[in-house]
Amino acid sequence: MKTIYFIGGTMGVGKTTVCQRLKQELTDCVFLDGDWCWDANPFQVNEETKTMVLENICFLLNQFIHCSAYQTILFCWVMHEQEIIDAILEKLDTADCKVKTISLLCSEQALRDRLLGDVRKGIRQADVIERSVQRLPLYQGLNTKKIDTSGRTVEQIVREILLA
Repeated sequence: MKTIYFIGGTMGVGKTTVCQRLKQELTDCVFLDGDWCWDANPFQVNEETKTMVLENICFLLNQFIHCSAYQTILFCWVMHEQEIIDAILEKLDTADCKVKTISLLCSEQALRDRLLGDVRKGIRQADVIERSVQRLPLYQGLNTKKIDTSGRTVEQIVREILLA
């Protein structure tokens, strides 16, 4: 039986960093960041691009599910609404899979500090800070295991995910 981890969280909470580390800890593991499925310039959010990204994500995840080389699939994306998680899951062939849904959270101050550091490094634009902070409370209403990343190392978070 394969295991699929859905790891959600607002921008800057540590999803990609945690998944990259998880990938190293697990054997026969593959990782998909939902952002890779619509990395474009200019970045456009409209009905057409939202439909496209969901189709891209579901196609790739199903490919990983059907590939015998992988036993663990890591998928991370913002996923701030239960409808997003449900829409993806309903299009996946999960009959022989265990699905674990996790939301990474952190304090507002930790989030602001992390994102400001990214802005200073030129990795992100400054407008991401307020957009990310506004999404933070939305994760409390999701049907996911919540893991607080504030003041914790990547290794501690990875251990908690693996025990989930």
